Formats: sequence, C-alpha cells, structure tokens
Amino acid sequence: MSGLIDVHAHFLPPSYRRAVERSGLEHPDGIAHWPSWEPEAAIDLMGSLGIDSAVLSVSSPGLLLGAGADVVALARDVNEEGAALARDHPGRFGSFASLPLPDVEAAMEEAVHALDVLGADGVVLLTNYEGLYLGDRRLDPLFEVLDARRAPVFVHPTSPVCCEQTSLGRPRPLLEFFFDTTRAVTNYLLHGGPQRFPAVDVIVPHAGAALPVLFDRVAGFVSRGATPAEVTADEVHAGLQRLWFDLAGHAAPQQSHAIRRLAGIERLLYGSDYPFTPAAQVTRALEELRTSSALTAEEVGTQLRRNALRLVGRFGGDA
Repeated sequence: MSGLIDVHAHFLPPSYRRAVERSGLEHPDGIAHWPSWEPEAAIDLMGSLGIDSAVLSVSSPGLLLGAGADVVALARDVNEEGAALARDHPGRFGSFASLPLPDVEAAMEEAVHALDVLGADGVVLLTNYEGLYLGDRRLDPLFEVLDARRAPVFVHPTSPVCCEQTSLGRPRPLLEFFFDTTRAVTNYLLHGGPQRFPAVDVIVPHAGAALPVLFDRVAGFVSRGATPAEVTADEVHAGLQRLWFDLAGHAAPQQSHAIRRLAGIERLLYGSDYPFTPAAQVTRALEELRTSSALTAEEVGTQLRRNALRLVGRFGGDA
C-alpha cells in the first residue's frame, strides 16, 4: 500500500449508537443530525480517494452523552469495537481509544487496557471535559501513563461550556470548535506539556485551527510576562515544533499555507473528518488539497503518508 493514511476519521459503533439513543441527544454540538457510518461504506470511499488506511475515533461530544450514561462501560465497549474493526479489516482501520474523562483515575485504567491489551494506536482527547482542558495539571497522571507508552494523543474539538452564549445559535463546529482547539492547545503549550511529556505525540486537528494566526501573539504575551506560563517564549516555540497537525476540513489553500509556514511539512497529516464531513465534501476537500499551491501533489501523496507512519506503526514500516 502507498496511499494516504487518514488520522482524523470517525466511527459510530453499535454501542455508541445505543448510548446516543438513550441520551435523546438529536443535535450534537448544534448540528442537524448524527451521520451514519458503516465500515463497508467507509472502505468504499477510501478506495475511491486513494486512502489506504484510517485511524478511527469517536467524535464530539465523545462519551459525554448526558446524565445517566455509564461512561466507563461505554468507553470499554467503544474501544473493544474499535479493536475488532482493526482486526477484521487489517491494514484498513486502526483506532484511537476513548477515555471516560473527566474521571482521571478511570481514564488511566481504560488507557492502560486500550493500549496494552486492545492494541489501540493512541487515544482521542476532547479539547475540554466539562471545562477541564488539555494541559490542566489534573490530567498529569493520565499523561504520565501515555508518556510511558509513547502513545499519540489525537485532540478533537468539542463545545465549550459557554457555547449557548458564544455560538449565537449557529452550529458549534462553525467557529466554537476552532476557538476551543486553539484554547486547549495554547493551554497545553503554556503549561509545558510538550516538555514534560516528550514521548506523547499530540495531533492538533483542522490545520491548527486559529493557532497559526494567533501563535505570535501568544508567544509575545509570554515573552513580556503578560500571561501566566510555566515556560519561556523559546520553550513555547520549541513545544509547538513537537506538535502534529492534521489537514481535515477545507484547509486549502489558506490554512494549509499558514500551518505549513508555522510547523513545516514534516508535521502535517491527512484527515478526512468522515462521516461528520459528508463523502462529497471529503472528496472536494481532498481535491482542493491535492491541487493547492501549499503542498505539491507528491507531498500530499508521499510526505503525508510518511509522516503518519511515524505515529501509527501498524500500517507499515516504509516511513
């Protein structure tokens, strides 16, 4: 195989569908409806677009489906179903395990099981869990577990706790997802996450969200002591260079230019966001990426795969 590896691909396994039905949540994050997902349809789409493999994860709102949901049990069910898909479709699917946060102790236990027993390729963490953000020191015990296993962390945006006021009645993925991603990753950088957990490869979605535009401002605030930070401005820059960035969504041409300038081609990854991004839009976004001036067709076809193989070893060793 020599095609793309999709690190931002979602699935809705049976256990998750049942939990959604029990929750009564019809419009996740303010979008019109839940998408459908079947492995055969995903594989057909991948084949038509030159995508060899996809690392599956549960999207927002993750396991937080309302009061009464047994989050710990749901995490185990979802992760076992993800592992089964990887076994049943070798070379096609991997999985990022979901964790029952904000319960850090339970999340640590599930991370150990998912990584050590189920063979997950890493974990997916939402930008916040009821206001508990990436980079918060309360998550340090979990990150110690992940660092010891050199586990990638795929970050996925979710709605902030104030979303009803800030979204102005619009679907939260329109703007709130990007702002919450920027908020979470900035918090991780300012708390020195990349320095304290050097073996954890953090994947930032959607071409870094607003970070390429705001990073100089963040570093400037740190350099003049205008914001609390556990690191220097130079360390913020160094931490940024440890991050990875997927190109999910319509990142070309503007965002892909910006994130390439900020992070370099060696830190970029392909992402489809399927099925929350419908197949037709996935097709159009990939064509935009392949014809964009930000990356050459060869870089899209070769470099992005090589980058992904540095993170996800199950799909081959030709990095």
